[in-house]
Amino acid sequence: MRRFYAPVKSFSESAVTLDEDETRHLRDVLRLTSGDNVSVFDGEGHEFQCSISNIGKRSSELEIIKKIEPAAPESFLQLSIVPTILNGEKYDLIVQKAVELGVSSLTPLTTIRSEVKSRDASKRLGRWRRIALEATKQCGRAKLMEIQEPIGFGEFIKKANINELLMFSERDGSGLATVTASRRMTAIFGPKGGWDDVELETARKHGITIATLGGRILRAETAMIAISAILQHRFGDIN
Repeated sequence: MRRFYAPVKSFSESAVTLDEDETRHLRDVLRLTSGDNVSVFDGEGHEFQCSISNIGKRSSELEIIKKIEPAAPESFLQLSIVPTILNGEKYDLIVQKAVELGVSSLTPLTTIRSEVKSRDASKRLGRWRRIALEATKQCGRAKLMEIQEPIGFGEFIKKANINELLMFSERDGSGLATVTASRRMTAIFGPKGGWDDVELETARKHGITIATLGGRILRAETAMIAISAILQHRFGDIN
């Protein structure tokens, strides 16, 4: 069944309205017509089977038939990731795979060795959110992964709940076996050049758990994807 997204405000008790972009996809790309059945999710975890009532130029009206279960249920692990921003399509890939792996929130991070600064990253925020929406449609989730505003390392540490933080480093950390199970975890990942000594010392002073993958050397984007999968396997619903 074809899947579409509409925010909660677009729903009434018995109908839902698709916006111009979703209408264009329904009408011009998929060539659906009145009477066809589709599913619509609201980005907050709810999905509905609907029948197309009317297709206009800028919006479409759909009748809600019944509530249905999303193909991909949400993990009971509330996993947030904080990956240092990388250049170009590497970060696009991280966003896409994070959605597929059931990550609930992503915060773009700038660090001392970042390739991209916060002011430049903010210009890419809309693109990342569009990528997340398309990935949500394709993977069967009904809840959108939140993508926060880019933030610097020091500022993020000040605002975060230290007890939920798990910082991954290529050095000066302990193995994953020492990490205890929790329903809420926030994993922080450094840039391709690794963490600066100042950042590692800041993490230690704040009592943040630092973990490594032993002798395995991974590219920055590979590490972020692989570790998200490992955490979902150990503490979440990938088993």
